[in-house]
Amino acid sequence: MTPGLRPLIAGNWKMHGTLRASVALAEAIRAGADGLNAELLICPPFPYIQAIAMSLLGQPIAIGAQDCHLVVQGAHTGDVAAPMLRDCGATYVILGHSERRADHGETDAVVKAKAATAIAHGLTPIICVGETLAQREAGEAESVVRAQLSGSLPDGFAEADGVVAYEPVWAIGTGKTPTEADIAAIHAALRQAAGATTRLLYGGSVKPGNAAAILALPHVDGALVGGASLVAEDFLAIARAAG
Repeated sequence: MTPGLRPLIAGNWKMHGTLRASVALAEAIRAGADGLNAELLICPPFPYIQAIAMSLLGQPIAIGAQDCHLVVQGAHTGDVAAPMLRDCGATYVILGHSERRADHGETDAVVKAKAATAIAHGLTPIICVGETLAQREAGEAESVVRAQLSGSLPDGFAEADGVVAYEPVWAIGTGKTPTEADIAAIHAALRQAAGATTRLLYGGSVKPGNAAAILALPHVDGALVGGASLVAEDFLAIARAAG
């Protein structure tokens, strides 16, 4: 952890769940959230954001989205604009996740433009960076994430309390994680690049069994949780590991 920064435990629900199950999951997380030191954030699929926001109205759990468009309106079939998300109750948005970069061809420039739009419309961006296994084995992990970060951060990012999430692509959903030394080294590099006040999250197969060790590392200010965020007690256990 970084002294002075409140830890953030964010759940990326990806494309999972029904409306009823998602509201029930959010309410189960709320039921166990009292007394936690960490800030909790859940990022459900787009169609469920408003229902969950209404269910948690006035409760200390933030709601986020998993993406937004880089413009605020127009002929962009199937896309969602930042003001729409804010209208539905979202206050955060995940941008540049490796699945978006790989599946939709998103570049650093696109992520940067999306982040600027998000900030302008009251959303806090969580910008994701991470290397592939081939890049890590080639000794390029640090240079890759530094370059991604440099290309993805818009002006005003730090002032908007923007968040950076390091997710090695090869660790997402695989059950594999880098060594603690590897995580610490990347987060130290990100701290130099992002500044002292930016919260840095680790993501990639975070679960109750490894959360405490990861969250105890220098410059790890929380976690971006995938599969384990779909089970309320697992997500809460990770949050409790933040102290």
